[in-house]
Amino acid sequence: QVQLQESGGGLVQTGDSLRLSCAGVERPFSRSNMAWFRQAPGKEREFVAAITWKADSTYYGDSAKGRFTISRDVSKNTVYLQMDSMKPEDTAVYYCAAGPGIGSIRTTSATQYTTWGQGTQVTVSS
Repeated sequence: QVQLQESGGGLVQTGDSLRLSCAGVERPFSRSNMAWFRQAPGKEREFVAAITWKADSTYYGDSAKGRFTISRDVSKNTVYLQMDSMKPEDTAVYYCAAGPGIGSIRTTSATQYTTWGQGTQVTVSS
């Protein structure tokens, strides 16, 4: 089973940028669709962005459109989430997830994503 590990979280100020990374541990996930979700305290998990295993299509949640960019580097077995123009409401634990490459990424549902990382905390101060 693919294992995932997020990194890159931290404390930033409003308007700053941050790049999260999600690395496959021990096994590659080159055939997996990948996604980022986040969960703020007291709130439900929220879809952020997804990318196909071929990296030929991406999909974003409303909160991420125009500010976040998902990408992947197959050679490094890593998926990235570039976050720009950050806001305090972006504060959350961010999780990456992997799902079968045959699935559709054009959904905000987490159902198809079967493998999850431990999460990385992102805090945006005002």
